[in-house]
Amino acid sequence: MEHWDVVVVGGGPAGAACAAAARQADPSARVLVLDRAAFPRDKVCGDGIAPEALDVLAGLGIDPDGLTDGYASVPRLRLRSPGGTTVERAMHRPASVVPRAVFDGRLLTAALSSGAELRRHTVRRLRVRPGHVEVDDVLTAGVVVGADGAESVVRRAVGVAPNRPAQLAIAIRGYAAVPAGMDGVQAILTTEQRWPAYAWSFPLGDGRANVGYGELVSGGVNRAGLLAGLARLLPGVTVDRLRAHRLPLSTGRPRQPDGRVLLAGDAASLINPLTGEGIFYAVLSGALAGAAAVGGGDAGAAYRRALRQRLGTHLTHSATASWASRWPRGMDAVFRAAADDQRVFDDVVRLGLADGRLTGRTLTTAVRRLR
Repeated sequence: MEHWDVVVVGGGPAGAACAAAARQADPSARVLVLDRAAFPRDKVCGDGIAPEALDVLAGLGIDPDGLTDGYASVPRLRLRSPGGTTVERAMHRPASVVPRAVFDGRLLTAALSSGAELRRHTVRRLRVRPGHVEVDDVLTAGVVVGADGAESVVRRAVGVAPNRPAQLAIAIRGYAAVPAGMDGVQAILTTEQRWPAYAWSFPLGDGRANVGYGELVSGGVNRAGLLAGLARLLPGVTVDRLRAHRLPLSTGRPRQPDGRVLLAGDAASLINPLTGEGIFYAVLSGALAGAAAVGGGDAGAAYRRALRQRLGTHLTHSATASWASRWPRGMDAVFRAAADDQRVFDDVVRLGLADGRLTGRTLTTAVRRLR
């Protein structure tokens, strides 16, 4: 069987970042990306790209402008709380909106230019040996990184249980004409009905928007309920290319085990529980996994330490905020505080879309508005 230093299962943002990072950490490493799909391919997602995700990729030598060229840079974000409080402000840095069929293909191409290789293959079985990992009895790897999404085969193969229903969301997404009054604005809209749930509209810059709606699986939602939620929060919008997907939230993320198998992105349940955002987590965890993967047998422990150092505090804060958000009055107070103070707004955005924290300023101002 042929041998590779690092095998990355999945060529999406987590996998592409992982491959680029492994080659950056060790230019002599033989890195292979396996994916069951041919690129370009669609991926069910909101298509929003936080600037912090592009920062991570720039650190891997990938040009952010080449990834977003021709698509919208969106400077403003509108938030609506469950009680109807609306705040719209300029974000500290504009976000981008790029269809995943475009973004993922461009990112994978950039990663392969670093010297990684790509092969179309559906992974079905792993065997972890003391000195390597066997993949489908056709190749071996010093380290395997599972970046194969919410239904990760790699995660199942190493015995990591899936998220429980209360830690798992489901969303439906399609494309529509930009809703009235939302051109040039990213919008995240919540409601007290079936809370916690939200809809979004992210403009592509060509008159269309990526629109969708999601809520927790534990609420018993079905396709009809998702469509009803979308129609309730974005009335009058005619949507095409509707597809649904599951979101394993970071509140249910597993402990990264020691050894030669790593999990990144959605496969590691790295989805923000407040917003459903996952691309920032994907490229960051992929980059950390790639840097650790070239270490061989110590990769699991090294990657776990890197994740804890880089994201540990943020993940604790986002989980706490997600728990607190179950009380809509608290969410209303936070949104009123964000409407009062640009700094609070920036804190809230960074917590929901990148690696921010619950700051004392946000908590103090929200308590005042709650009263």
